[in-house]
Amino acid sequence: MAAGGRAPEPRILLWLGVLLARWVAAESEAAVVGEVFDNVTLHCGNISGSRGLVTWYREDSEPVFLLSSNSSLPPAEPRFSLVNASSLHIEGLSLQDEGNYTCWEVLKETQWFRACLLVASGPYQNEVNISATGKLPNGTLYAARGAQVDFSCSSSSRPPPMVEWWFRAPDARMEPFGNNLTASSFALLQVSQNLQGNYTCVAMNMLSSRRHEVTTELLVYYPPPSTPQCWAETSLGSTTLQLICRWDGGYPEPHLLWMEEPGGVALGKSTLGVESLKRFQLSNGKKFKCLGSHILGPKSEASCVLQIRSPSLLSDPMKTCLVGGNVTLTCQVSDAYPSAKILWLRNLTQPKVAIEPSDHYIISQHGQSSTLTIRNCSQHLDGGYYVCRAENLVGIREVDIWLIVKEPLSIGGVVGTSVSLLLLALGIISVLVFYHNPVFCWKGRNLREEDNGDVMVLVDSEEEEEDEKEDAAVENREEEEEHKRVALRKEMGRHGHIHQVTALVNGNLEQMGNGFQTLEDDIRELQSDIVQEEDGPV
Repeated sequence: MAAGGRAPEPRILLWLGVLLARWVAAESEAAVVGEVFDNVTLHCGNISGSRGLVTWYREDSEPVFLLSSNSSLPPAEPRFSLVNASSLHIEGLSLQDEGNYTCWEVLKETQWFRACLLVASGPYQNEVNISATGKLPNGTLYAARGAQVDFSCSSSSRPPPMVEWWFRAPDARMEPFGNNLTASSFALLQVSQNLQGNYTCVAMNMLSSRRHEVTTELLVYYPPPSTPQCWAETSLGSTTLQLICRWDGGYPEPHLLWMEEPGGVALGKSTLGVESLKRFQLSNGKKFKCLGSHILGPKSEASCVLQIRSPSLLSDPMKTCLVGGNVTLTCQVSDAYPSAKILWLRNLTQPKVAIEPSDHYIISQHGQSSTLTIRNCSQHLDGGYYVCRAENLVGIREVDIWLIVKEPLSIGGVVGTSVSLLLLALGIISVLVFYHNPVFCWKGRNLREEDNGDVMVLVDSEEEEEDEKEDAAVENREEEEEHKRVALRKEMGRHGHIHQVTALVNGNLEQMGNGFQTLEDDIRELQSDIVQEEDGPV
């Protein structure tokens, strides 16, 4: 802050000097002060009692007759009259009435008395100039925080007035501004918030002590330091969407206007930052912009944009629960703005009725994730489809979750069944290998008898044919066995045992048992045919 003032002008000192000279010239008579348009009375000495002939003159370059107690002499002007047969009464003073007056009295002897009349004017009007940023409709001035503000005050008065500035902050008492500095102008280099208040210019006539003051209110404005914040909320009745915009930290509050994007079409006339929209005005992905403007001008504008979206859902499509156990179904909502309301429903039993929390159904929600925990699962009551529904004013989404309720399995039964299936599979494989290549089994046994080592030698039909020269008996036996194998293949093709292996692979124990029994019957039949062939002619 800087303040500058001017010392009393030289003409003021000159005027005071003239007054002192006139007071001396009036000898012991005190000067009389009157104001323009007022009335004044000048006394002819301070003598009491009967008076003689009194005549009043005004001293100019030569005496000018004004009034006499001799009724034959009319007054110079009607506004002059005598009071108590001696005092001069002047009505409607003007600046031209100022000067020295002489009273002549003739009684036993002639006496004269002098009087000095001083006429003061104003101050009647103060002209105040404050270089503020702008003016409100009610006349209040405002300035931007940190700007320079110049103050000046002037007034028409005779003699020229003394000017003094006073400052009063809100909720404070008035105090002289600048250490009781008498000045007609000063400047605030960087106005701050604590300099907001009423500034009073006081002009005082030092002659008449008349004072005139003018008070001007100055407000210090500043825009918010941050950017606007905007969001959307669903009303209590879930029928309208409220767009809310806030831009805090400025003075005064900025204007906030909602508009559609793109296009910039205003949604309403409110500048408070709140707009309500019906469902038909909403669509997925639509954008809205809040434009904030401050009284300090375009440089103080700022904006924020929001986009509304319908919800998207993510969940496991299938869950499993053992009878008597617990299971938790999870539903995750994403992309929903404003936030979606999440409900759980049964698709089969009550498709339109939401599941209410109970001891059996426990529902919890954290943000936009909801879980449904089913306690003590029952095949009859709990199996089937469950629906997770997410809804906001922009749209609705649903996802189905299939719940399978199973009986718990016995560990001993599972182990026993697995071992039985393994043994049965080994047995079937052994039988199939035996009937497909019986030579493999016999040769393997002969080799083990001849060689006790760990090496097993496999002999196929081709190697048998190469040894024909060495052992004719063995050759005949091999031919007979080959005939038997061909016959076995034909019998297996005719009886069709493929379903037995298929039953084993598919795990159908009942069918596998039936097939195995059939296999045993076929084996007995083949053995009987072989015996009959051996007994017949070779």
